[in-house]
Amino acid sequence: MKRLLAIALVACGGGDAGEPCTIPGDGPGVDPSGTFCDQLSTYRLFEDLATQRPAEGVLPYAVNTPLFSDYTVKERFVWLPPGTAMAWREPGAFDLPPGAVVIKTFSYPTDRRDPALGRRLIETRLLVRGDTGWTGASYAYDGDNTEATLAIAGAVLDTSWIHDDGSERTNRYLIPNKNQCKNCHAEHDEVIDLLGPKARHLNHADQLQGFADRGALVGAPDPATWPRAPIATDPTTGTLDERARAWLDINCAYCHNSRGGAARTSGLYLDLDETDPSAMGVCKPPIAAGRGSGGRAYGIVPGKPDSSILVYRLESTEPEIKMPELGRNLVDAEGVALIRQWIAELPGSCD
Repeated sequence: MKRLLAIALVACGGGDAGEPCTIPGDGPGVDPSGTFCDQLSTYRLFEDLATQRPAEGVLPYAVNTPLFSDYTVKERFVWLPPGTAMAWREPGAFDLPPGAVVIKTFSYPTDRRDPALGRRLIETRLLVRGDTGWTGASYAYDGDNTEATLAIAGAVLDTSWIHDDGSERTNRYLIPNKNQCKNCHAEHDEVIDLLGPKARHLNHADQLQGFADRGALVGAPDPATWPRAPIATDPTTGTLDERARAWLDINCAYCHNSRGGAARTSGLYLDLDETDPSAMGVCKPPIAAGRGSGGRAYGIVPGKPDSSILVYRLESTEPEIKMPELGRNLVDAEGVALIRQWIAELPGSCD
């Protein structure tokens, strides 16, 4: 549990170190035009940080398929200023009002097989909707899970846990710095926006309807028209093709999309609504993969996962090869197995 880099301000942007932060009212909230506070508890977003029990009005939510983050467990919440709501927007992220906060906490259970054995809280990331757009910050937890401190330049933490198979796993977990926020969240034209809070990712059980019923979501169309992305790891929620595409959508499409993503010049588009097989990488030669091609000729070779650049890069942990570039040091074994199966069952050939 050694902390290898110093913790200080602004993992993804924010005010200048030393400026006082202000909190409106006597409940949860942020000053959307102000600086980030030094301590996470100052915002009063949680009644209890150690248990992640949210304060009244802070709404928990879940996504159908989470972005892989080195086997961390993630808890998600949203805070909306009183009298405001999220506005329906499709296919992009919901439109949140100034002062809204999207909250995500990362942790490692002591033993993934038994959550009752406790966990180590790693960080809580905040995205704050200001008057002119989103800014973010990351807060790194102390050793006893009771407080988290604003991280200036990010941090690298030695972490360990007992994995699903009973083996001990370790990871040098990266808390991102302020410049890395945009690498993922600038999904369109370098403008920071939300990734998970989209209708297709939130549409499960009665979650969306619950938001609407309590007035936290407005402008939603007929529920019969709501899109739904399957749970990638659950075969009962969609076909193999649908589940593989959902995994690629959440893990890759924030860069690989044709609407201004950072990887748009690659010509590889992996968002859920892409319909052109070539654009998805099928029999598509790389534009400038370098070592990332591994000597392979095409992004996806139907029936041949081992000949596909996509699988090669997903299975690598080398910085110049791995995809995604940020947010992981480890390989998502379950996700890669899904993509391998999908490619193995794709019809056709590149001959």
